[in-house]
Order: sequence, then C-alpha cells, then structure tokens
Amino acid sequence: MNETHNMDEVAEHAVQAYHIPVMLKEAVDGLNINPSGTYVDCTYGGGGHSLEILSRLNASGRLFAFDQDEDAKANLVEDARLVFIPHNFRHLARFLRLHGISEVDGILADLGVSSHQFNKASRGFSIRFDAPLDMRMDQSGALTAADFLQQSSPEALQLVFQEYGEVTNAKTLALLLCEHCKKSQIRTINELKAVMAPVVKGNPKKYFAQVFQALRIAVNDELAALKDLMVQSAALIRPGGRMAVITFHSIEDRIVKQFFKSGDEDMRAVDPVYGTRKDIPFEPLNKKPIEPSEEEIRNNPRSRSARLRVGIRK
Repeated sequence: MNETHNMDEVAEHAVQAYHIPVMLKEAVDGLNINPSGTYVDCTYGGGGHSLEILSRLNASGRLFAFDQDEDAKANLVEDARLVFIPHNFRHLARFLRLHGISEVDGILADLGVSSHQFNKASRGFSIRFDAPLDMRMDQSGALTAADFLQQSSPEALQLVFQEYGEVTNAKTLALLLCEHCKKSQIRTINELKAVMAPVVKGNPKKYFAQVFQALRIAVNDELAALKDLMVQSAALIRPGGRMAVITFHSIEDRIVKQFFKSGDEDMRAVDPVYGTRKDIPFEPLNKKPIEPSEEEIRNNPRSRSARLRVGIRK
C-alpha cells in the first residue's frame, strides 16, 4: 500500500472518529462537481464532505471550507487546494471576497451538530452528561445557554420552545424557568433537568432533547444564519452551479425549500406591496427532499431526521 493510500486511510479514520458525514455520496453527487471548479463546504466539521469534494477535483480545483468551531481545525488535511476559514458561514460572501472569490460553482452545507460536539461533555450539547450549560458553536461567542435563559422573558422562551423544539407545554416550562432564574441562575445541565422535572411531559429523554435543541438553535442564531447563507449563495453561485443543504429540523428544511421555491429571504413568493414576483434564482433538483437510506440509518441513527435538498442556479 503506497503512502497516498495510507494518508487517505488516516484521514478517513479521523473523519469517522469526529463525525460520520450524512448522505455523503448523495450530497456531493448533488453538486455535480466540475473537476476544475471552485466549491464551498460551509460546515467542515470532521472534513468528510470536504474530502469527498477534494477527491473529485483536479489540480486546478479549489475548495473553501468554513467552520466556526475551533475544534474543527484539528481535522484539517494538508492540501494546497483547500482554504479553511474559521468563521460562521453567514459571513460567506465577505470572506470569499477577501480571498478574491466573487463566484463559485457550488456550495454544500450540512447543518447538523457533529457527533464530536454531542460527545464532548464540556460543550453542553448533550443531555447525557453534566456540564456547564454552554451550547455555543463558536466558543468565542458571548452568550451561553445559561446566559440566554437568565436574560430571556417568559414570552421569548415560550416562543423558542414552541417554534424550535415543538415543546407541547412551552408556556408552562418558560414560566417555571423564568421564576427559578429570578432566584438563582441555572448554570449546568443537571440543574436545568432538575428544574424542568416537575413539568416534563411524556418520555423525559425526548422532552429534554426537544428543549436542548430549541436552546441550541436560539443561542447560535441558527435560523437567521441559514437565511443569510441562502441569500448570499444565490448571488455567489454561477448559472448552472448547485447548492446542496442537509437539514435536521423541519423549520430548517422549510427555509431551504421555500427559498429554492421563492428566492426570498423572508420566504415570500410575492412582494406584499406591489404584488410582483421576485426573480427566483434556484430551480429545485427534486420536488421532495432526499432522505437517508435504511442502511445509513442503521449504521448512523443520527441521520434519521436528515433531509437533503439541492438547488440549481438559473
């Protein structure tokens, strides 16, 4: 076995240890790679999707990879065609411009939380561990989940739990948490679970997971960042180029679906004042989202909720 194959095996092992990329072949196939083209991986993570894109590029191809999580840097491969940008993908256009890039052939975004982030207790993403209530993707960010709970009104929390977590008793939970925070800040995962315990409905694990998902989305402003990404991508991708987005939540999927359908950051197909239809920059590759195979779900249960949509730039 030659040295190149050894390096490929090492890189593949590192990817699997950090995060199993979801719908790897389907997502990269969806980009319809031009070997000499310029591509963006908005969520480098363990590097799985990036490595697959690089394998389909020739010496002239280029890949720009974004990730706001400091831990992702440890997974970088040495490849002259790869430029890593340690920032949130909502700043896509700005940082590409700094590198002299005004157009690209394709953009991929995997919006899931990595296995590494879930499995590293100190990050505060998982209900399985006790740890500080953090949940920041970008650890230089000022607002932790503990801060968010402390600073939010009952009305704001109720909306977050309803919209982002589909928590059935969101109002009751929000009032309970706000009353507790008046007396004492909730600083750890176990403290939060203990405060919530009297109002848990149904399966506790599912209930806690819904609440944690809602808090994570709010702390990281994930939905606004996704809308920013979609708008900028429409301006960056060349005609005929493609955008592939893997979502893990119905709201995320709806944002992507409606943007491909309407081309509007507010998800409107018609201007509310003049009634005129905006230019629609993308044409969906498929009417329905692509879902993981049964085999992939068996091998990686976290892929179950994943949905892939691909848009072709007009």
